[in-house]
Amino acid sequence: MMNILLFGKTGQVGWELQRALAPLGHVIAVDVHSTDYCGDFSNPEGVAETVRRVRPDVIVNAAAHTAVDKAESERDFAQLLNATSVEAIAREAAAINAWLVHYSTDYVFPGSGETPWCETDEPSPLNVYGETKLAGEKAIQQYCPKHLIFRTSWVFAAKGNNFAKTMLKLAKERETLSIIGDQFGAPTGAELLADCTAHAIRTALHKPEVAGLYHLVASGTTSWHAFAQLVFAEARAAGISLVVKNVNAIATEAYPTPAKRPLNSRLNTEKFSREFNLVLPHWESGVKRMLAELFATGSV
Repeated sequence: MMNILLFGKTGQVGWELQRALAPLGHVIAVDVHSTDYCGDFSNPEGVAETVRRVRPDVIVNAAAHTAVDKAESERDFAQLLNATSVEAIAREAAAINAWLVHYSTDYVFPGSGETPWCETDEPSPLNVYGETKLAGEKAIQQYCPKHLIFRTSWVFAAKGNNFAKTMLKLAKERETLSIIGDQFGAPTGAELLADCTAHAIRTALHKPEVAGLYHLVASGTTSWHAFAQLVFAEARAAGISLVVKNVNAIATEAYPTPAKRPLNSRLNTEKFSREFNLVLPHWESGVKRMLAELFATGSV
């Protein structure tokens, strides 16, 4: 039976991965609070020792420093979690000839223009988070030949906090909302990422030549403003009472944050679809499914 080591088991993607990876073999899932094995990415030697002890056939890393604004004032900590520990795992993976699956971000790009970014485009991060995630990518590419790196964006899940939940909370409290209207991307469900990952691992075990870097997001494009409008429409259709009346689109510059955000988070997924023979669903279908789950469980 194949052994799979999963880092970051309690995050949005990690939670879905526990489900999606289970049919592939025996999953050893850890996070920062694990006691049997070290899953704390502030301890590079500890996570490296976990790989040596488990000796997995596949390592899936869903752990990261994802607090984009905090990273601006925590550069060393973000580097430790997003690059140094990732390099330690990559080295150990190569030593035992294991596959390493890792998630990165559109934030490695400058966010200019309107064309979806391809894997061959030159990265140029706008912020510390993007810089440290890019450093993690490079470490894997340098030290672990058998790797799958998936750049994604605008990840959501029913579990935990997300943009839709925040918008619904505000829509019940305020008559007017101002939401960023000039950033564009594809909201991508953690469930979709997990299922695509499981499929990609199956493929890689039989076709090792698929190793490499891929862009993986849902199809279609929207803005945060249009995303919110869809959320409100679905809520009202489900009979949820909202007080919001005016939803204004504002420019990114009207809402300054410590970390600069890219305006263009579009990612070209043609390579992923071609190599893994999958059709990526439209972002709306995933969001509507997630909202239906939230409404049915009374989570919002």
